[in-house]
This record gives sequence, C-alpha cells and structure tokens, in this order.
Amino acid sequence: MSNIKESVNELYQMVLSGQAMDAFEKYYDENVVMQENDMPPTVGKAANRQRELDFFGNITEFRGASLGQVLVSGDTACIESTMDYTHKEYGAVKVTQVAVQRWKDGKIVSERFLY
Repeated sequence: MSNIKESVNELYQMVLSGQAMDAFEKYYDENVVMQENDMPPTVGKAANRQRELDFFGNITEFRGASLGQVLVSGDTACIESTMDYTHKEYGAVKVTQVAVQRWKDGKIVSERFLY
C-alpha cells in the first residue's frame, strides 16, 4: 500500500511540475483504461496518450493545480485534486476532481475521473 501511495505522490508531483507526459509514460500500463465521469472509456496506452496530448495541447493558460487527499486501499488509490486553467474549447475551468486508480505491478491499469 505504501508503494502505491509513494507512486501516486511522485506521479502528481511530476504532473504539477509540468512533466505530465513523462509521468504518463512511467506509471501507466500498456492496456490502461481511462474514463471521464460516465463518458465511454478510452482503452490502451496509445489511445490515452493521444487523448492526454490533445487535452494539454488545448490549454491556453494554466493558473495552477493542487493535490488534496490521497487514500489507498489494496490496489486502489483515490486522489483528490484541483485544476485552474483555460481550454480552447471549454473556456475557463476551475475543477475539483477525484481520480480512482487501480494499480497492478507498479502501473495504473484503470483510472476514472469524477468531477
């Protein structure tokens, strides 16, 4: 459990310091399934890599982000975070979200964002 919490903390520190794609490459499994709220899931690292690149490529102003509570139970981590940015399509966004991650062998195999 402590290894997952340490990995989560390192992952988010990388994201907060502008290394989101490096964190993605390091911590996400090749077959990762990612989902936003009730939207259809995106399956596989290649498809999710492109989704992440598209998201970050559409941010026109980044005002900040923070990491809140991190809870780990077994192979599951729940992470609270906030982000404040402007997106080309969505305009100004200030969001608090919870990411529910399932880990296996040091990698995230599924992640769902709830906001």
